[in-house]
Amino acid sequence: MTMAATAPQPMDYAAIQPDEAAARINGHSALRATPYRWPEPASLPRRQWLMGHWLLRGEVTAIIAPGGTGKSTIGNTIALCLASGQPLLGKPLHRGPQAVWIFNLEDGTDELERQLSAACAYHGIGPDDCGDRLHLDSGLVQPLCTASEDRDGFTLAEDVFAQLAATISERRIATVIVDPFVSSHAVRESSNEAIDAIAKRWKRLAQETGCAVVLVHHTRKLGGREVTAEDGRGAVALRDAARVVLPLNPMGDKEAEELGIADPALRRSLVRIDTGKANRAPPDAATWIKLESQSLDNGEGLEPSDFVGVATLWEKPDVFHGLTTWHLYTVQQRLAAGDWRESVQAKDWVGHLVANVAGLSAETDKGRIKAIIRTWKRNGALAVEHRAINGRDVPFVIVGKPVDASEIGSRPHLATCGAESAEGAGADP
Repeated sequence: MTMAATAPQPMDYAAIQPDEAAARINGHSALRATPYRWPEPASLPRRQWLMGHWLLRGEVTAIIAPGGTGKSTIGNTIALCLASGQPLLGKPLHRGPQAVWIFNLEDGTDELERQLSAACAYHGIGPDDCGDRLHLDSGLVQPLCTASEDRDGFTLAEDVFAQLAATISERRIATVIVDPFVSSHAVRESSNEAIDAIAKRWKRLAQETGCAVVLVHHTRKLGGREVTAEDGRGAVALRDAARVVLPLNPMGDKEAEELGIADPALRRSLVRIDTGKANRAPPDAATWIKLESQSLDNGEGLEPSDFVGVATLWEKPDVFHGLTTWHLYTVQQRLAAGDWRESVQAKDWVGHLVANVAGLSAETDKGRIKAIIRTWKRNGALAVEHRAINGRDVPFVIVGKPVDASEIGSRPHLATCGAESAEGAGADP
């Protein structure tokens, strides 16, 4: 006679710690709700930010940008910031120097070493600054494929993730930069299910090893508009799984005009990094990067040296630099005594008056002047009045909310607000 097997007793998961419960549930059919344990808020561990609010231990950051924006170049400088502990891009290194692993899947080792060597030379970073914390690999030498699909379906390469985890733990790597994401797998970019599984597997790797994972991704075709967090190529699952998304945008024509940047080459070298998604951090202001050219001094004879692009922090000029309440007060006084039109095409455009007062040029500084006028209109210091002239409606700029004379000090020195552009301003009407 065969004895009947004793039925297993249900496990009381509520009586054990959440981590242990999760481990026991794995592979177990029973699911139970865990009561909230009401921890003291001050006792909870702080989020482990590594570099500003861009990189967070246990989470995925996606860098999204069109081709030619300097994604890899910026990634190299991020790596140098971490390995050296120096805030080269203006972001604080909350936990000091950290080990970082660049896994570039497009370029060979020689080219990668040129790029990183140029960045080190430009920023003055050497072996003593980074110790053994900087790691660099090429996917052309050491392939990385984390998932594949065929007629039988989709498969995650768990053995690859196990090797990644082992190396991250062995080298105590705090950040892994995978560039580009599309080359790290062999599945359709448009498959939300597959991309979701891959992105979440990277996230699980980050949580298991305590590192931050950076996935560099291309944008879809944008038709000339700016990149946002929603513009990653293919499935939206990567954006959704990432905790932080950093869109990269080259400086646009309008912004360049406002800042008085007339040189197209200079404009193309300027890249803005926005925080498109960072729901575990307060909003960050945009960070501006300038792509410089660095010689490797490796020329010989008739062979010229190689020049390689590097990323450096760029401080965006303030359109109101050098302007004070005195300038606005003076503009208002002259507005009250004369007639100045809103149209930039008019000979008596109000921008000529602003240029004269601020020591600017109504020609070369036109974009900046227009930005100043827009701001003064927006805050009510200037207003627009429509007048009928020869049967036409003509807008004139008038005083809005007057500046109190008691709020202004002495007249500032002209050099503080644009004397370098003042030549020709005196000829403005």
